[in-house]
Amino acid sequence: PHAGYLINLGSPEEEGLARSREAFLDEVRRCAALGLASLNVHPGSHKGLISEEECLRRVAGSVDRALAAIRGVTVVLENTAGAGGTVGRDFEQLARVIGLVRDRSRVGVCLDTCPLFAAGYDLRTRRGYERTLREFEEAVGCTFLKGLHLNDSKSALGSRVDRHESLGEGQLGWAPFKWIMRDERFEGIPLILETPDPSRWADEIARLYDLLA
Repeated sequence: PHAGYLINLGSPEEEGLARSREAFLDEVRRCAALGLASLNVHPGSHKGLISEEECLRRVAGSVDRALAAIRGVTVVLENTAGAGGTVGRDFEQLARVIGLVRDRSRVGVCLDTCPLFAAGYDLRTRRGYERTLREFEEAVGCTFLKGLHLNDSKSALGSRVDRHESLGEGQLGWAPFKWIMRDERFEGIPLILETPDPSRWADEIARLYDLLA
C-alpha cells in the first residue's frame, strides 16, 4: 500500500509535521491491523524553508516514531523527481535517511522508474541502466530494495517533473522494462504497475511477461 500523498514526513512547519506524523502513524497502524508487511511513502519536502539536511533528519525522525510505536511493519521510502523541494531525488539522500533511522532492519526503498528518469538517471541505454543500479548499490545497497514501480515518463530526462505514462508510450520506451523483467537482482521483489490508463493494464502486464521470453 501507498501512504497518503499529502503526508510530509520532513515538513518544515511544526504544526504540519505533527499532523503528518500522526497521519503516517495511523497508516502504519492500519497496515499492522491488516497484516501488511510494509508501507510505501514519499519522504517529504522542505518547501525551501529549511535545509535539505534538516528535512532528511525530520524524515528519519518521523520514521523512527512510527517504527517505535508499531511492530511488524517496514517503512519503504520511494524516490522522487525532486520538484517543489522534495527530498529523495537521489540515492545519497535516501541513504542519508536510512543511515539516520535507528532500526534499519525495518526500512527500505522502492524505486519508481518515472521519477528516477525525471531526476536524471538515464535508463534508456543498457550502460545507463547498469550505471544506475551500480550507483544505487554503492549508495544504498540492494538489500534495502523492497519494490519497483513501473512507469514510463511523459517528462524529459532531468526535468524533475514526475508525470507517469503508459509503458512504451513515453520517454523511456520498452527497453528498460525488458532489462528489469530479465534482471535476476529483482527476483522476489514486487513490480507494481502505476501507469495512468486502467484500460491498458492487462495488455501492459501481458507485454511485460512476454519480455521474459
